[in-house]
Amino acid sequence: MTVHLHWFLPTGGDGRTLVDRHAYAPNDTGTALRVPGVRPPDIEYLAQIAKAAEQLGFEAVLTPTGTWCEDAWLTTVALAQQTERLKFLVAFRPGVISPTLAAQMAATYQRVTRGRLLLNVVTGGDSAEQRRFGDHLDHDQRYARTDEFLSVVRGVWRGQPFDFDGAHYRVEGGLTAVPPDPVPQIFFGGSSAAAGPVAARHADVYLTWGEPPAQVKEKIDWIRALAEEQGRTVRFGIRLHTVSRDSSAEAWATANRLLDDLDADTVAAAQAALGRSESVGQRRMLALHGGSRDELEISPNLWAGVGLVRGGAGTALVGSHAEVADRIEEYHSLGIEHFVLSGYPHLEEAYWFGEGVIPDLAARGLLSGTRTPAGGGAPLLVASGR
Repeated sequence: MTVHLHWFLPTGGDGRTLVDRHAYAPNDTGTALRVPGVRPPDIEYLAQIAKAAEQLGFEAVLTPTGTWCEDAWLTTVALAQQTERLKFLVAFRPGVISPTLAAQMAATYQRVTRGRLLLNVVTGGDSAEQRRFGDHLDHDQRYARTDEFLSVVRGVWRGQPFDFDGAHYRVEGGLTAVPPDPVPQIFFGGSSAAAGPVAARHADVYLTWGEPPAQVKEKIDWIRALAEEQGRTVRFGIRLHTVSRDSSAEAWATANRLLDDLDADTVAAAQAALGRSESVGQRRMLALHGGSRDELEISPNLWAGVGLVRGGAGTALVGSHAEVADRIEEYHSLGIEHFVLSGYPHLEEAYWFGEGVIPDLAARGLLSGTRTPAGGGAPLLVASGR
């Protein structure tokens, strides 16, 4: 079992700060705001990140979904025309699209990109966000609908007329005339009791946010047992940020600089908003730091500072390149194969990780078929901002 490395496309904006990544949005005059250190997610910038990820040896890039992001399907199929091998882990919400249409879109995507699609199914843990898209189901009902959605998608991919009669979907004769080849892997996350059985029945890769190793092992054991009851095998992945530098001191100094922008009011407002989420995974992220800046290193080299203001993945691996590689190896020993990583800013951090950590992982025999970048550990691009 080797390690699969993936990077992140910041389609909601990027920068040298953890906050105000949406400040590129038009103001009252209709022109885009330009805030120092904040980069709009235009296609040229996203192409830089995608090309860097491909050159550095990442297998795929995750593209998020939501109100503040560019559409993941459209953005990534455009970027596929500017890359050669890079795969795209496209996040989408089952409740806002027909399962038969999603299956057709995936099949077309595979033909257009010659098989470079991975799917990240996001059931959704924020009712306010779901209602923006016309979805008014509660948390557990959303997972029940996702269960049916994925049953239809997999049925339609068989290439023969498929019927389904459920509580949320009724499909008669659904099919993709030409099924996708290969069938996209389905990544799926969720920490609630409602999510586990859905993952066990449908996920190829169960994706968790970056909790301490002992908690990650508990999740792996939970999902693995549920999958065995279904006669299935599920692989595992983890979503983390990274701050990797030539020395541990430099890495922690960089992480601490990310906190400089976070005044008490900003953190309090973010924590109040995140606390309203119905997501069990989000509550687990919040519990790691409790809204406090004290003791943010919650496990060796695992830093919870990102989660003070960011929803979803709220932890980062912080340390020297060797220390970050140590932590990846530790998670890998638990059964984690897929590492979906990111950093601020995403272009520069891709180089820090790609030129520092990837060669170390390759030397440990953890990578297979990954192009190791030439040169030493020093990055080509250096973030000199705050």
